[in-house]
Amino acid sequence: MDKIEVRTDKAPLPIGPYSQAVRAGNMLFVSGVLPINMQTKTLVNSPAKESATIIFSHLDNILKAAGLTKNSIVKTTIFMKDLNNFADVNKAYSEYFSDCKVMPARSTVEVARLPLDASVEMDFIAAS
Repeated sequence: MDKIEVRTDKAPLPIGPYSQAVRAGNMLFVSGVLPINMQTKTLVNSPAKESATIIFSHLDNILKAAGLTKNSIVKTTIFMKDLNNFADVNKAYSEYFSDCKVMPARSTVEVARLPLDASVEMDFIAAS
């Protein structure tokens, strides 16, 4: 199976030795996305709902580069430093996926630390 890197400068570029996203067959694997303000190139750490909304904006740009839409998302993983902010992230998540025919499967985990000391990070799997 061929693997193809998917990359756009309209979403944060990798901060390490990995791809922004990889297409393998009909699957797209999107690496962890952080809430980076693309104009200032700085991390947005709060409020949690705003951070999640920024991540979804980046996801839209990555999906567009791959020729997909949010309806292609089949699995998400949310990493949070503080699950006390879950309701705010969940609200942004619900709003983003509200018009999808099928909601993606999802896992949410609390972690001790994230890259750049972010408060939230998400990764995604899509299928075409």
